[in-house]
Amino acid sequence: MNSFAPWKVLHIELSEDIPVLRVEPKYQGIYAVFWWCGIPLAHEEISAVNLPMSATQLVNLAVQKITPAVGDRLLNHGFKAPLAGMSQNPSRDTPPEFQSLIALEQPLQKLQEHSLQSVSASVSVVVCTRNRPEQLVRCLRSLQKLSPSPQQIIVVDNAPSDDATRQLVAQMPGIQYVLESRPGLSVARNTGIRHSTGDIIAFTDDDVEVHPDWIARLQQSFENPKVMAVTGLVLPGELETESQVAFEKGFGGFNRGYRVLTFDSQFFEEMKSRGVPVWYIGAGANMAFQRQVFERVGYFDERLGAGASGCSEDSEFWYRILAEGWFCRYEPTAVVYHYHRSDLDKLKQQMYQYMRGHVAALLIQFARYNHWGNLHRLFVALPKYYTRRFLSGLFKDLTLFNKMLFVEVLGCFSGVKYYLQNK
Repeated sequence: MNSFAPWKVLHIELSEDIPVLRVEPKYQGIYAVFWWCGIPLAHEEISAVNLPMSATQLVNLAVQKITPAVGDRLLNHGFKAPLAGMSQNPSRDTPPEFQSLIALEQPLQKLQEHSLQSVSASVSVVVCTRNRPEQLVRCLRSLQKLSPSPQQIIVVDNAPSDDATRQLVAQMPGIQYVLESRPGLSVARNTGIRHSTGDIIAFTDDDVEVHPDWIARLQQSFENPKVMAVTGLVLPGELETESQVAFEKGFGGFNRGYRVLTFDSQFFEEMKSRGVPVWYIGAGANMAFQRQVFERVGYFDERLGAGASGCSEDSEFWYRILAEGWFCRYEPTAVVYHYHRSDLDKLKQQMYQYMRGHVAALLIQFARYNHWGNLHRLFVALPKYYTRRFLSGLFKDLTLFNKMLFVEVLGCFSGVKYYLQNK
């Protein structure tokens, strides 16, 4: 008998009245996201056994959880998030300066003032879609609520035999429809780029809703001219099914935390010998680029992505940006809400495609730059990782995470085959 129970996603704005949290029928707990004046600062899973929770208890919990993000925003040292896989560096990794944070007067008010910047760079938004009009309409309605409004919203329809998307877009003013009959997400993304006119080109997916401040936060994140790509925070739109919870909690989801991350040349060089973990930079459902980067490093590799290798067209592009000496930035105030796959069969297929695309991207990166770390990742790191997962599964009840192991390994082998057929 399946004992699964969903989680209630609840957004708590700390600048407003703090609610009393009560037990929610059918839910195993509350996935609480803490905000201050539209700035996401932390989340916490509050089990039903800890409910009800008074407003005072909730405030105390929130203060503990949001401290790292507040410190990161207001202080130059002490609260910076570590980059994936990098060694300790005393000049970069200093102890948290709690006294400096406490000494600040009204830090949350300062946080709000610190985040208010006006940027005039124009933005084109590209949404690539294929046979999902029900999800697309939710995404487009959220894009129409953006403030400021983007210069363009482009829908690239990758399903030439289906007229439902065309009819949907025709009913929504201010949205440009582009048909791309050649299959593949990278093909569709490149078509969107060629039809865009903005200084910044932002991408989201049709199974996403965007926060009203999304465009403004992306614009602000390109103040460093070395930054060519920005990704943002991806929160779960809901956690109603076993598949959605497994992806968010067991497989890591798309959330990269609530502190700014800058992936620079130091990060790339230090990680190059082991395989640069560019997948950690963010998610293709929430990313933006300076228009000039496509002239400097090329377009998305059309061998990669959904409809081709399966995925990793985004991370391979970030790899090129870093390899050419430019930076990528993760900006958690640029928020979207992603609706994960709702059933286990779709999740299983997703994980297969993820690993297929990941391995293909490693081989493409090696072929392009001759960086041996990509082969180290493929032939050393991944086998070690899956061996550990297999051995741990022998001594405990098989979780969904371990049940997916065979599917993921098959995806890896398929990725090698795919690359050899398409190199």
